Amino acid sequence: MTAPGALSPPAGRQGGGKVPAALVEALDLSFVRRAGGVLAGEHRSAGVGAGTELAQLRPYQPGDDVRQLDPSATARTGFPHVRQQVPERLLTTWLAVDVSASMAFGTSDRLKSDVAEGVVDVVGTLAVRRGGKVGLLTYGAPVSRLLPPRGGRGARIGLRRALAEGVAPDGTAGEPLERTVLRLGRLARLTSLMVLISDFAGPPTWARPVAALAARHTVLAVEIRDPREGALPAVGRLTMVDPETGARIEVDTRSRRLREDYARAAAEERDAVATAFRRAAAEHVVLSTEGSWARELCRRLA
Repeated sequence: MTAPGALSPPAGRQGGGKVPAALVEALDLSFVRRAGGVLAGEHRSAGVGAGTELAQLRPYQPGDDVRQLDPSATARTGFPHVRQQVPERLLTTWLAVDVSASMAFGTSDRLKSDVAEGVVDVVGTLAVRRGGKVGLLTYGAPVSRLLPPRGGRGARIGLRRALAEGVAPDGTAGEPLERTVLRLGRLARLTSLMVLISDFAGPPTWARPVAALAARHTVLAVEIRDPREGALPAVGRLTMVDPETGARIEVDTRSRRLREDYARAAAEERDAVATAFRRAAAEHVVLSTEGSWARELCRRLA
């Protein structure tokens, strides 16, 4: 028996699709720039250790690694000297992914959750390059999934398995984005790249926590939308359901005024989201379930 509130793959799920290798390479350069310089060799850590930047030269002591002997200093002083390097700090990327019921919506080429899966796979691939690590935190469902940061191929496999579990069933609600952002701030002790993936439906009650997060980390917000969410077609009477609350409402889409009010409200909601990210100094990218989300992601980040 399935546990109440358990995730399930939405009907019509097809995943993010194949992403051309050329796009991944192009995105890799953008990814490096938007990491805010938090890459190997670009930030110092405390102390000394394995790295590429010289921290100090000192006389050799019994037990030192002979591979760290510095020939020039040894010849110059007449005594064996060893090199000590500044240890490098690798980039950690955190993915906060919305798995609420609204992500199962899609009226074009794919579902919003499909686009989210694709973005996670691409970002996860880029994140583990150069020895980096990637972690995952899902939200919007009764139970959140946390995958601590790890590197290598195993990290990508873990991401794919977690997202393949699906989304929350209709009529269920989980942890909101604002709580998730606060939790991310507690989990990430070092400066990291934070990628928020959601449709960001509703008012931006998360604005302040995101601004606080962006003050310490690099934040990239990936908004996923469906064309039908911005305009209501004239198809007669409809029963509309809020997937996250189960609330129902009947509307007559033949009303021109209703359609105009709907489009206006949708546009205002999107403007509020964009404004919140702009004020938070977070990078904001909007993707659609229509067309090639990967090409649009590359175009927006290039």
